[in-house]
Amino acid sequence: MQTQLDLNAFKILYQDEHIVAIHKPAGLLVHRSPIDKHETQFAVQITRDLIDQPVFPIHRLDKATSGLLLFALDSNSARLLGEQFSQHSITKTYLALCRGWTNPTGLIDHPLKYQKDKIADKYKREQPLPQSAETFYETLAHTTVDHSIGQFDQQRYSLVELKPTTGRKHQIRRHMNHISHPIIGDVKYGDRHHNHFFNDWLGQHRLYLAATSLRFNHPVSGKEMSIHAPLEHSFLTALNALNLTHAIPGLSHDSNIESN
Repeated sequence: MQTQLDLNAFKILYQDEHIVAIHKPAGLLVHRSPIDKHETQFAVQITRDLIDQPVFPIHRLDKATSGLLLFALDSNSARLLGEQFSQHSITKTYLALCRGWTNPTGLIDHPLKYQKDKIADKYKREQPLPQSAETFYETLAHTTVDHSIGQFDQQRYSLVELKPTTGRKHQIRRHMNHISHPIIGDVKYGDRHHNHFFNDWLGQHRLYLAATSLRFNHPVSGKEMSIHAPLEHSFLTALNALNLTHAIPGLSHDSNIESN
């Protein structure tokens, strides 16, 4: 089953002469991919058409992940922002719904081997050794749902804030699965029984992972910036059903931009 794409959730969160930040809906590719040849809409194309100028992708979000995506508007800004990402000096924050009750806080320090895609990575050189990968997390809330799955009559879930310090492929999804708290809606690394429960219960299918903020230095002014993205309606639907909206400080449908 494919993630339901809601293009109404696409919006420009911030723009100046050198950068533009958008909210990417779940189900939208960042750019063309040989894996999804049938797709005709992409975040790069939509953003370019909206602002009527080329955009330079700085980082990626998985197709199924919603949230904040940053582009540069010139090659020099792209280079400078790219250096911040490669040096891990940009703070990325995500929100996820996970199976089970996670610890209050934790550091997942688990190297990941690059997973080649047979189509997209056909000519990519093999990387035999795992790469270092770290993800900090903080549990915002725990909840239970009265629903029988297997031998359990109640199901436990956690709302977790995550801050990866590295950017490996599917890092957050693989790390949460590694500690036995897979993200709900993750068809590759998750638990199909809980995924099916959420699909049937809420009448929607998505990966409950969202990029909620970026903190970085502006590529030209050097000022520290913090851009926040709203949660997509489908994510909020799940939070409301689980009575978890209270757990997110300053939860808003609107973006919030700070600079120093």
